[in-house]
Amino acid sequence: MKLTFIGAGGVRTPLVIQSILNFQDRLPLDTVCMMDIDPERLELIKLACKPRLAKGAKFNIEWTTDARKAIRGADFIVTTFREGSLESRVIDEQVPLKYGVLGQETTGPGGFAMALRTVPVILHYVELIKELAPDAWLLNFTNPAGILTETITRVAGFEHAVGICDNPSAMMRAAAAYVHTDPDKLFPEYYGLNHLGWMRSIYLDGKDLIPDILQKMQTSGETIEHLPFDVNEIAALGTIPNEYVYFYYYPRKSVENLLKSGQSRAMQILPFNQELYAGLRRIRDEEDTPDKIEAIYLKYLDQRQSTYMTLETGHDAENAAVEEKPLEKQDAKKAMDESAEGYSAVALNVIEGLLEKPKLMILNVPNRGAISGMAENDVIETTCLVGNGVVRPFAMGSIPDADLGLMKSVKAYEKLTIQAAVEDSYELALEALTLHPLVPGYDIARNILDDYLAQHGDYFPKLLNER
Repeated sequence: MKLTFIGAGGVRTPLVIQSILNFQDRLPLDTVCMMDIDPERLELIKLACKPRLAKGAKFNIEWTTDARKAIRGADFIVTTFREGSLESRVIDEQVPLKYGVLGQETTGPGGFAMALRTVPVILHYVELIKELAPDAWLLNFTNPAGILTETITRVAGFEHAVGICDNPSAMMRAAAAYVHTDPDKLFPEYYGLNHLGWMRSIYLDGKDLIPDILQKMQTSGETIEHLPFDVNEIAALGTIPNEYVYFYYYPRKSVENLLKSGQSRAMQILPFNQELYAGLRRIRDEEDTPDKIEAIYLKYLDQRQSTYMTLETGHDAENAAVEEKPLEKQDAKKAMDESAEGYSAVALNVIEGLLEKPKLMILNVPNRGAISGMAENDVIETTCLVGNGVVRPFAMGSIPDADLGLMKSVKAYEKLTIQAAVEDSYELALEALTLHPLVPGYDIARNILDDYLAQHGDYFPKLLNER
């Protein structure tokens, strides 16, 4: 079996390698191919992965900048690239803040800009897959995951594809820890879109645990880990929202917190990424450096994780800062394992489910009637059965009107954004951004779009048609 990752020069690739090592005895892996268009970053990340691979990889690993070579003959392909790199994300997030609108990677104008840059690229890769590996499964991790998965399945018509996000699986692990059980024993009823979803029920031995969880939250005053909502608000909802719903429930507060901090998340983590690559450059010609490599990467990982959503929610990142001291070996392995479980292990669980062992997973897939009120080919994020070479959503039926209304509004924006990218249309792009629930009207949408066109340069479509 050949497994390919497109975008392997990214900072999370060492976590991917850790996940593959954890799964290698459970999957019939022969070859793992790591591909990226940036040769220097690919070489540096290869160095960052060296200590992990030295500990007993049972598969052949290839590193390449040739997309055709990476895709040819692959059985599974994971897309995890960022068009324009992190520098483009800074523009995505900072431009809206100038107009008092949320600047965030996937939600609102930030996700819109990233989608316009990335839709043409993902369509190019799908055409290569159709030519060179037509029977492969495509697992899309690239953000905005829901929009790109819909581009793959509806626009390109490639059915062997799912969208993956590690956030719902993290919710399940946190909920399982809250009730002191194994997440594999739970059956979740989750519905929504990517980064806009709700956990309606969590079953254990036929009993829905949500009422008890909500009662426990109100009694203790403590929510499930990483849930940035008031306990009484969650109790009133009767569901557990994905943490990204915070941006829809508290848009003004989110913007105020970001403006107060003076930076967006992209600006916050850009120095971490730059420090990681710079550290790897300094030692790439040295010998016997596994401990140094490990220390550089673990420092990066701790910096990133300890500051997650601190800006948007107004939490004090300084109190969560990482002490700059080397971790013990057992702590280092634990940190890598836990981080890998929350990222690429989701993709490997999908692969294991398709090949060997059926699984329940929360994925981005075409609706197929699962959520009443959404179109058949709308890509949604919901509980799915993965097994026997297929992925199918469970029927959620009717959902609360407020949730459905928000989903339909965001879905209309998503579809227009895809159409604008495909048709290279300024008018459609402007209409899409105007429709987004977090954008307060046409004039601000136009200002944001024009600023993107001016600042992104060649990384942004020209949007000439109908202008």
